[in-house]
Amino acid sequence: MNKVAEHNLTKLYYTIGEVAEMFDVNTSLIRFWEKEFQVIAPKKNRKGNRLFTPKDIVNINKIYYLVRIKGFTLEGAKNAIKSKEDLEGYKPIERNEVSVIEKLEKLKSKLLNLHSEHNR
Repeated sequence: MNKVAEHNLTKLYYTIGEVAEMFDVNTSLIRFWEKEFQVIAPKKNRKGNRLFTPKDIVNINKIYYLVRIKGFTLEGAKNAIKSKEDLEGYKPIERNEVSVIEKLEKLKSKLLNLHSEHNR
């Protein structure tokens, strides 16, 4: 699920921890995607800490959508981003939509567990 809507990005820069939290992934995945995808190019401060712009985050959102939602390989996602194909269905999901989806997924899991216990 897409996690971030562009208009919710109000800061000039975000730390890697903030970005990882937005997408509910590890910081190592963000660093990995940075190496794999040229469209992610965070600035680094004197300490070497990554500072992601809203544009970087929008690109991470597209990568997240292609890889995690649509199941693309990394090469497939790279090609899709270059050609802008397969992004037709892409629409950032608002944060409140994400929480509703997550709650529904948890509810579904609980109901399936109850159903399987009842049928024993």
